Amino acid sequence: MYILKNSLVSIIRNKGRNILIGIIILVIACSTTVTLAIRNTASNLVENYRESHDIIASISFDRKQLTNNFKGGEDNLKDNIEAFNNIESLNLDTVKNYGESDYLKGYYYMYSTSLNSDTLSKASDTYEYEVEDKQTTTSTSSTTTGGNSGMPNGRPGGGGEERRTTINNNTTTIITRTKEKFESDKNLTGDFELDGYSSYDAMTDFVNGTYQVTEGEMISDFEALECVVSSELAILNEIEVGGTITLKNSNTEVTYEFLVKGIYKDNSDSNDVVKMFSSSANKIITGSGVIEKIVAEDSTAITNITPSFIVKDEESIEKFTEELKEKGLNEYFTVNTNLDELQNATKSIENVKTFASTFLIITLIISSIVLFVINMINIRERKYEIGVFRTIGVSKFKLTMQFVLELLIVAIIMLMIGAVCGSFISKPVGNSLLQNEIESNAEEEEQISNNFGKGQMPMQYNQTAKIEPINNIDALVDITVIAQLVGIGILLTFISSLASMISIQRFSPLTILKERS
Repeated sequence: MYILKNSLVSIIRNKGRNILIGIIILVIACSTTVTLAIRNTASNLVENYRESHDIIASISFDRKQLTNNFKGGEDNLKDNIEAFNNIESLNLDTVKNYGESDYLKGYYYMYSTSLNSDTLSKASDTYEYEVEDKQTTTSTSSTTTGGNSGMPNGRPGGGGEERRTTINNNTTTIITRTKEKFESDKNLTGDFELDGYSSYDAMTDFVNGTYQVTEGEMISDFEALECVVSSELAILNEIEVGGTITLKNSNTEVTYEFLVKGIYKDNSDSNDVVKMFSSSANKIITGSGVIEKIVAEDSTAITNITPSFIVKDEESIEKFTEELKEKGLNEYFTVNTNLDELQNATKSIENVKTFASTFLIITLIISSIVLFVINMINIRERKYEIGVFRTIGVSKFKLTMQFVLELLIVAIIMLMIGAVCGSFISKPVGNSLLQNEIESNAEEEEQISNNFGKGQMPMQYNQTAKIEPINNIDALVDITVIAQLVGIGILLTFISSLASMISIQRFSPLTILKERS
């Protein structure tokens, strides 16, 4: 109590010196509060962002591996071509086998095939009609060339005669095939793509807004004959929600009657040539159980499966890849993840966090030096006071504690004021730093795009769902920041008090008094 009373008296008596120290500590407290708030908030944002965005792994064809294996001469090339031709595509059983892994949170997939219909008209820019014993296909597209040009036989879907005529920049192509050839081509793949999803998570086109249900609702049973059709197909065939459509497997002549639960529109922008219908016009959405039923009834059905595996964490990516190889994943397939996209999405805020951490360290170092020097000057000015206290019997420990307590009281008061001030300026400062970092990254990406000579190029992602970057930090001064600030204040007080501790231990009271006289 005696030490505390003397400390308060000394603080009041030496107002000018303590105000100067208080201003320095206030500046330190404000800057430290801002950097701590930005740093902690950035860390929480990054952590929450990564928790809310799964690491998605997908399997794709590895052309690099194919190219490497083709090196080594004609004999080696022949063997590799034969091996390549024997590659089996992924099937449902393989995907389920891959999905049974301790390194995964789960998995989902899109299972697709195609069917025909006797009652629906296909949305197409190509129109087909019969002329006697031949089948004629007419298609119209935009072009910038003029005049007539002939095309050779043997084009895809051809096998017959093709004529192309251009009138007012519109090209009409007429392909004539034998009726037998036409029916053969038509049965190879169906007119309508049937995409079966294993869960709502697999519907990434709907998640990222590429597709949007505008009427009705999404399917609720992934095993039942329910579907969602495109708005273009619905308009062309006068399909309504609650109605039914009938699709047919041309191989088995089995028909499937689907209940139309909803109608969706395609919001994607296309830079392709002008077309009457979008690429999704003939795409029908259903559940994966429906595709499994079709495959069970027709083992020759052409299907395609696109799996997505949800990896637990970054450390599990390599382990999961090795596990797939052990389970028989062909060397021509590779595992890709969206980890780079996730890291890029938090790149700007990570840079702000790094800057805040670096600034905090520099501030603490400079603050410690400044306070140490000021306190050392303060002790030299108060040598006579120290000599008097030592002469009347005050111990070195009590005297040291008094000087430490004086600085600590001033520091705590200024830290509280600094924390309040810092809470008001941390948010705008944090957002300003983040915005500058975002603009810097945008300029870097634009420069890279300009290097290709095409201006700003659209980003392409490995996963279908687009990952949005963080563009707002909203730095918050919470109990964690206050606790860290108090800890830093105590640390700075201890470091700066080293001058008084050392000086008091070295000073001789008689020598001090003699020098004073």
